Amino acid sequence: MRSRGFTLLEVLVAMAILTITLGTIIKTVGSYAQNATYLKQKTIAQWVAENKAAEYYLENKFPLPGQQEGTIEMAQQQWSWKVKITNTSDKNLRRLDIDVFTESAKEDSPLSSLISFIGKPL
Repeated sequence: MRSRGFTLLEVLVAMAILTITLGTIIKTVGSYAQNATYLKQKTIAQWVAENKAAEYYLENKFPLPGQQEGTIEMAQQQWSWKVKITNTSDKNLRRLDIDVFTESAKEDSPLSSLISFIGKPL
C-alpha cells in the first residue's frame, strides 16, 4: 500500500507562496496604518488652523499687518502655528495665512495651511 501525501517540493512551493502572500499583506497593513496616522494629524492640524482663525474673529479687532506665532496643545499633542497678516486691496479687509506644524517639524513644510480674511469691525 502506497501512502499519499505531499512531496517535499510541493511543500516548499506552498511555503514560498504563503511567504510572499503574508509579506504583501503585512506591507499593505503597515501602509494603511501609516496613512491613517497621517490623516489624523492632518485633520487635527486643520482644526488648529480653524480655531486660530476663529480666535481672530472673536477678538473683534482689526489685526495689524505682521507675523505672529505660538504653540497650542490639542489632542494631547503640541502644535506650532504661524499667522501672517497682510493688507488686501480693500483697506477694510486683511488676509490671514495660517500655517500649522507639528512641534517636532517646525521648520518643515506645514501640515495644514488656511487662508482666511477678517474685516474691520463696524
